[in-house]
Amino acid sequence: MPSVPLGGEPVPDDGSLPAGSLAGVGARPLGVYVHVPFCVTRCGYCDFNTYTAEELRSRDGGATASRETYTDLAAAEIGLARRVLGPADAPVRTVFVGGGTPTLLSPQDLGRVLSAIDAEFGLEPGAEVTTEANPETVDRDYLLRLRDAGFTRVSFGMQSARPHVLSVLDRAHTPGRPQDCVAWAREAGFDHVNLDLIYGTPGESDADWKESLQAAIAAGPDHVSAYSLIVEEGTRLAARVRRGELAPPDDDAMADRYLMADDLLTAAGLHWYEVSNWAADETGRSRHNLLYWTGGDWWGVGPGAHSHVGGTRWWNVKHPAAYAARLADGRAPGQAREVLDDEDRRFERIMLELRIADGCPLDLLDGSGRAAAARAVADGLLDPDAHARGLAVLTRRGRLLADAVVRDLS
Repeated sequence: MPSVPLGGEPVPDDGSLPAGSLAGVGARPLGVYVHVPFCVTRCGYCDFNTYTAEELRSRDGGATASRETYTDLAAAEIGLARRVLGPADAPVRTVFVGGGTPTLLSPQDLGRVLSAIDAEFGLEPGAEVTTEANPETVDRDYLLRLRDAGFTRVSFGMQSARPHVLSVLDRAHTPGRPQDCVAWAREAGFDHVNLDLIYGTPGESDADWKESLQAAIAAGPDHVSAYSLIVEEGTRLAARVRRGELAPPDDDAMADRYLMADDLLTAAGLHWYEVSNWAADETGRSRHNLLYWTGGDWWGVGPGAHSHVGGTRWWNVKHPAAYAARLADGRAPGQAREVLDDEDRRFERIMLELRIADGCPLDLLDGSGRAAAARAVADGLLDPDAHARGLAVLTRRGRLLADAVVRDLS
């Protein structure tokens, strides 16, 4: 959730949605995202909607959100979601708790949020329930209690195995801690474990990146996400780059690092299914993220969280105090929304589905888009066999140029 302000029309105080968006509720898959906005410190590269304890202290004694009150606030918005979406039979297929640092909350509190979702909507049998976790905030006992609370999948923020790279990112892990966390998660009964990596950090060498990949693979997760570093405006990292203290990420180096990741992860039995994500098999894929990429519905709970239901997209007020105040007043916490027209939704389908290994149906494209797809096949950016079957599927070279391919096809 970037910090750039977004426009849009006001969200009604009761959170109600247009009838057209509600029409398919229950027929489309439904997920819930829960944003936990707390962090001990702010990482230098991060522009997510997060707050330290000092930043959350109320200056006037008014409503605010804290680790102690957050579970009740989240449950209140989950109740609102049930009222807005109505009585349609729409059990939740996936839950994803992100942040911030969700594991600053206790397993019991995270379990209470999950129980509120189950009480209001019901969880589909076999639902995927994920939380992100900072390796320094969990141990073996925490992960055992998290599994007992109903979580089925855990995603650890590893970023790098090299201390000097982590230092540039303002991250600090005890050496080997993410790998220990994978082992503890397996012992706790988690079948699905992800490690998040970042490549392209200033000062990172090819050897550093290779060491990070090898360390992640050796830990034995069934899923790895590898993201190129983006220097976001307003972050400490951006200020350091602007002052010349750090070199900006190099595009050619980024491409080489991506190819190295694909080579090593594929050789280890992890296969790409989205441009930045590799999994051991279909069961290891993030079903929650696939819901985003394939046009499902999701309700985003928490300050700054984004939601999408049936072509209506909205986002909550960002500051936890404003979020708490709205819920205390019985008002929806949405800041603004937009109702997508058919052309907007077609473009988004192309943009998102082209990034996944299953590809984008060619019949989504207009005439110029289909001509561009044929050129992309000739240029080695789209798979010719998939094209013959009526799909646009990126080749490995095409994944390096995914944004450009999307622009041409849409």
